Amino acid sequence: MSHSLTSLINSGTKLWLDSIDPELVRTNRELGATGATSNPIIVSNLIKTGRFDSEINEVVKSGADDSEVAWQITDQMVKDAQSVFENVWTETQGNDGYVSFELDPLIEDPELDLPHDDRVARYIELGKKWSEGHTNRMIKVPATPAGIDALEELVAMGASLNVTLIFTARQYEAAREACWRGAQRRESLSHFKSVYSIFVSRIDVYTEQQLPVLQEETQGQVGIANAKSIWESNQKFWSEKACPLQQEMIFASTGTKKPEDPKWKYVAALAGSDIQTNPPSTNDAIAESDVEFLRQIDLPASESVQKDIEANVDFIQLEQVLMQEGIAKFAKPQQELIALIGEKRAAITIS
Repeated sequence: MSHSLTSLINSGTKLWLDSIDPELVRTNRELGATGATSNPIIVSNLIKTGRFDSEINEVVKSGADDSEVAWQITDQMVKDAQSVFENVWTETQGNDGYVSFELDPLIEDPELDLPHDDRVARYIELGKKWSEGHTNRMIKVPATPAGIDALEELVAMGASLNVTLIFTARQYEAAREACWRGAQRRESLSHFKSVYSIFVSRIDVYTEQQLPVLQEETQGQVGIANAKSIWESNQKFWSEKACPLQQEMIFASTGTKKPEDPKWKYVAALAGSDIQTNPPSTNDAIAESDVEFLRQIDLPASESVQKDIEANVDFIQLEQVLMQEGIAKFAKPQQELIALIGEKRAAITIS
């Protein structure tokens, strides 16, 4: 393992991979990764490589429709990644070693415009379906109104959850309260595990595009300050609960968007606690560097930056914009994935 990645892990950070590519899962496990996450973009891009054509052909021959084929292949990819991290789950007694399985993003597709209650019911139905029989699988649910309303029931039925697409403290607080209500309905808290994925770099992209009024020292720091504030709230809330397993923050969207920024800008700023799901390119850049990572998670932003954020960032507006973008970002790849399966089906039929 590289010295830089070792120092990051030694600072207190759990390193997860933002991919379920079988090759990258194996290599990043060797680099020290202890878990992984998936989403429709990752799965769609993997299918496009053609590396899974034989598996697709077999499922197509079973009579499954295009959507069913896409989900069966996704299920198998996640299972394969789970097998790599299963020993971590066992060694930590369920505190680490998970792979996230994201539920159907088309539930939130504006074009389908499902009623709220139907969305909630669909999350619960699919969460039960895809979690049953798995120990180190996390069900990934977005922090939309319907997603949040499904959390209590999903936790109560025994699922481990990764609540994703969190941008604000409001979303996080609603999600944790729902998960805690569900946990209290269980016979035991022994296997209760929830994590909350706060997106970081996308917030800084938003502020640079939408909030030129911010001071120069504040731009590029809003995502970090927001993540640290929510992390602190999470620490306080769960410290008062008798949970055998850690209920943690995941720092997601940690890849830098500006070429002049160090690849590890967000990784370094949030080092020292909980989980980071880093893109493969970020982990590679860290591994090849000589950066020494030290605990930074509990070092707050400067007073002037905090005052600037309080005065000029409307987090309600920020949440609305970024949630719309996030929903579209995952719904479109799922639609493209289903269409791609159809193309491969046609090719099989022709041949």
